[in-house]
Amino acid sequence: MRVSEFYGIDRTQGSLDFVDVDITDDVPVYIDPGMIRHLPDDWGKECLIMLTTFFDSLLDSIKLGDKPRTRNLLGHLGEPNETHLGFSAGRSAGRGFGQQMGAALAEKLGASQAARTGLIEDLEDTAFFVSGVGKDIISDITTNIIRGPLIVYTQQMASVFGVDLEEGVASGAVWNPHSLEWEHGNARLPIAGGRKLLLVPKVIVRRDMYLSRAEYYLNHLAPALQAEELDDPSSNLVRTLKDGSKRVAKKDIGSRYGTTKGDVTRESLLRPDIYANYRQLKKAVAPAPISHEELSEAAATPLPNYSKLLSDVVDTPVGQEHANDYHRRIEALFTSLFYPSLAMPEIEDEIHEGRKRIDISYTNVASGGFFSFLRRSKINSTYIKVECKNYGKEVGNPEIDQLSSRFSPLRGQVGILTCRSFLDKDRFLKRCRDTALDYRGHVIALDDDDLRVLVEDATAAANWVPADPPPVEPEVRPRVEGYPLLYAKFKALVH
Repeated sequence: MRVSEFYGIDRTQGSLDFVDVDITDDVPVYIDPGMIRHLPDDWGKECLIMLTTFFDSLLDSIKLGDKPRTRNLLGHLGEPNETHLGFSAGRSAGRGFGQQMGAALAEKLGASQAARTGLIEDLEDTAFFVSGVGKDIISDITTNIIRGPLIVYTQQMASVFGVDLEEGVASGAVWNPHSLEWEHGNARLPIAGGRKLLLVPKVIVRRDMYLSRAEYYLNHLAPALQAEELDDPSSNLVRTLKDGSKRVAKKDIGSRYGTTKGDVTRESLLRPDIYANYRQLKKAVAPAPISHEELSEAAATPLPNYSKLLSDVVDTPVGQEHANDYHRRIEALFTSLFYPSLAMPEIEDEIHEGRKRIDISYTNVASGGFFSFLRRSKINSTYIKVECKNYGKEVGNPEIDQLSSRFSPLRGQVGILTCRSFLDKDRFLKRCRDTALDYRGHVIALDDDDLRVLVEDATAAANWVPADPPPVEPEVRPRVEGYPLLYAKFKALVH
């Protein structure tokens, strides 16, 4: 039984921000610290501080030969069964990281030349150079380190969906980035099937780690070894082709140097710049979050039904008495439609010490498309505000002013105002343009007809199948995250 079913949340995975796990079994996806490194919001930054301070403390203890400190740091890592991520046969059983594994890893890292020499800088690097460490162990360690922020996220989602929380639940070890020590305490957490539950945002999980040892070997280390052999006059791996050119086969490189984790470690230690360059290249580009399709396949959940989500919105009766339903249904549609660009929705987000509220606030984590364009254009858009107006009357300057008053250098300068229809749409859009030209922020107005266009674009992208045979001119797959309608509306604000 999934979390949504257990708590009676009338949503499927596509319109949920968290991974809708089974409360007894595991879903084969993993928390990837590489995803966390590119989150632009305060939650992501807090997680990154925790990861960085923990691993720096761990490496310092290894370089100083402080074995008790190393064992202490790793020995407090428990079995994070409460996320139900990874892979286990039957009931989720924390097959990954436990105290015994912590002691074993402490010994391995203490004896690791890669850790002592600086080849290992971050948690993800251990999967390349330490035996017995793979994506499941990296995910489990990361879960332990960011347990504090995951508790906060779980409480936030519980508030959105009315999930009951129990007081005084043992949280497990929580890393304190200030004292650089583990702390134990209690927290308000949901209990599902008799066991505590931690919810995990979709945007930080993947089916495989972003840093790939296979990719590193095939595209970086092996080519460097090929070049060395070609430059060596005495190499017996060099073959002369019919055209006179010379080459070294990768299979011969594999036979001579080996391809195991130990082999990769040995050759990388001799050539540390190769791995450093690979790591720098990968970390310079934000990894793509897991897609609707990938998560659906991994978790055996249905794909988003955009048409159903749209119908729920447009079939909502107009009027104040149905405003809350309209608000919730807009959030369900946008959470599905704008994923993976927008994530971590907060409903009725309070600002100014509770004197004002924002209907919906999203974090802009886009790596492509319209919302990424905003960030690349240096427009303050880390947070995207949404105001929902289920009016049966014309919206005007007061509604624009209400949304623009929620803007600030800290909260962002871009928002979406949804309403059912406009008596004079052109006039309202001109008012939005006036607001932008007065440097009071960018308000994108969407009525029911605009939502239909967005859903049509999303459906076309989801259902696109390349022609067979392919046409003479290469096809371009529609990209839902491009949101051409949003581009057009934003352009009308600033030109």
